Amino acid sequence: MAPEEAASPALSRPPRAPAMTAGTDNDGSGQHLLAPRRTPPPGSPDPEGPGKPLRSPPAGGSLGAEGSDSSGSPEHPLTIRTKKLVLHMDVNNTILVSDSATGQGPVAALNSYLSTVCWGQLNQEGEWQWLSEFPSLLPPTPDAISFSSNFGRHTEFTSTPLGHPFQTLFSYYLQLLEWPGQPDEVFSVPGEDGRHYHRVLPAFFKLLASLCKQGRRFAVVFRTFGDDLTSLLQTTHKALQGQHPQFSALKEVVLPVDMRPGKIRCSPKKVMVSRGKERVSSWPDARVVYDYFSALEGLGGFQDHFAWWAKNNFSSQGGKPLWVDPHDPEVQHICFDDNIRPQDKESIFHPQVFMGQGEQECCTVPTSELYNICLVQNDLLQAIANPDYFLMTVSQCEDRYDQYLSKAQTDGGC
Repeated sequence: MAPEEAASPALSRPPRAPAMTAGTDNDGSGQHLLAPRRTPPPGSPDPEGPGKPLRSPPAGGSLGAEGSDSSGSPEHPLTIRTKKLVLHMDVNNTILVSDSATGQGPVAALNSYLSTVCWGQLNQEGEWQWLSEFPSLLPPTPDAISFSSNFGRHTEFTSTPLGHPFQTLFSYYLQLLEWPGQPDEVFSVPGEDGRHYHRVLPAFFKLLASLCKQGRRFAVVFRTFGDDLTSLLQTTHKALQGQHPQFSALKEVVLPVDMRPGKIRCSPKKVMVSRGKERVSSWPDARVVYDYFSALEGLGGFQDHFAWWAKNNFSSQGGKPLWVDPHDPEVQHICFDDNIRPQDKESIFHPQVFMGQGEQECCTVPTSELYNICLVQNDLLQAIANPDYFLMTVSQCEDRYDQYLSKAQTDGGC
């Protein structure tokens, strides 16, 4: 049954229009985006548990798909650590709300994403019923299934009879995404509705600026199945030259950008990583590839192997490879991707952990073991609404990683 043909479900309360204002601040070194002060719309969950009514957030704050405060500033000062961070960033629905491969603009991409985080089920009459009136990354009940799992990702989700209850929520986040002022040929993108939107989410540029300000050692590795690496690297490079109207202070950041798109190709025996004249293989020593990624500096990008993921039924076994060494306290790898799931059969990364200190061999571990430690299911709504989302999430992952390392070294290899 197509979503347009199904009866529209009745929710416990209708959506209400949100109030929202936003602005910018100038500290003398360039403009910086301020967290918008708003009344959150329906669609934001209670952080105390799925399915509960929305609580009032802190003043000036909002809640995203997982209910975290998005007031624009961390609740507590971030701990400054010395370990190096290697951040593997997906592109579409992670730092971009568009998809050049499918031709989706911001309107279609945001609709498509919402269809993956709104939950319901078919009743005995075969009609769709919503089990929650707000989106969430994880199902609100054990028997809930996402709209996209039943009907497929829908680029006009909130315009259908079934998705209409989420129209106010959709409009709210689309408004937050809108580009302020005159369009910019580099940093804004035209939407299907004639308006212009941020090409790259401000939260990503805030992450770069903040980590550099903290003096952190880090690298950002774009990981995508698409062909948009060259464009994204060029856009990021121009932002770091101070050309972004809201982030002109980025020109003070010294962060090299490798403009060469790399490739990651998988086979039953090995993973090959290449970029320019660089070539490394996981066979016979997977540590070679781990060391390669751990040594990266600045920003770069690699196209992952979509055909291999498809051949493995879109499960984690054929997903983007990631190596983790629980005996290496000097480097932490963190992946952001909207297609990371706790269930391996639905997740996009293939996590592999070294079996002992200095060992060459790895074993595959469940995604759930590294979920919200090294593997982050990107909350796109938070990433849109909260300029500190990526920075705060990285800090939370670092806290959990310290605990993970301690436990792994006590328990031994996998």
